[in-house]
Amino acid sequence: MRTLPLALLALALATPAGADTMRCGSKLISIGDRTFEVLQKCGEPVQRDLVGYTGGYYDSREFTIEEWVYGPNNGMLSILTFEGNRLVRIETKRSR
Repeated sequence: MRTLPLALLALALATPAGADTMRCGSKLISIGDRTFEVLQKCGEPVQRDLVGYTGGYYDSREFTIEEWVYGPNNGMLSILTFEGNRLVRIETKRSR
């Protein structure tokens, strides 16, 4: 009987955090989405910045790192980070 609460706790800890998705109107974007998918669901960002480059596997390829900014929505900015063509991070920050 003790195993069930521990299993439920382990399952809860393994569930992805809310920062892995972002709502754009009635649509959701998620970590791993491609840039064209984000554009289709969220539209053009307020700002795009080329941050730099990162090496690929075994340094055989370089990927661009871009940050896209959406908002402010209810005083919050959403900052999306793309490596290559894939969404790798979703951050929110209170706008000033």
